[in-house]
Amino acid sequence: MINIQPPKADITITQRKQEITGDEAVIKPLYGFIDLHEIPRDKGGIIQFFNHSGELLFVGKARKLRQRVKKHFEDNVSPLKNHREEVYRITVSIVEDPMEREIYETYLINAHKAKYNVDKVFYKDQE
Repeated sequence: MINIQPPKADITITQRKQEITGDEAVIKPLYGFIDLHEIPRDKGGIIQFFNHSGELLFVGKARKLRQRVKKHFEDNVSPLKNHREEVYRITVSIVEDPMEREIYETYLINAHKAKYNVDKVFYKDQE
């Protein structure tokens, strides 16, 4: 049996409101997220989207993490397009190797039964 240890989250952001102090600039939220700048724009890795109760909604991979997270909130073809309001927390794990990203993504989708992933699903719900 293969033992896969997914990488720990390097960055976690949650929905929150900006508390403005002094003359700081107002950050326009994207579906309630104002901390997208914490996600590296030039790194590759794994993205996990969770709801308020911690349920894994979607797992994705990207060569450029911040760009891909934003696309999931703006794209009309994202599997999250009808479920964006559910997303409360996003975790990002930096994984530069494309083959490792592929393996981790497939593993996380199936091991944690990501609710809105349709590709790379090897389990069947028993409903």
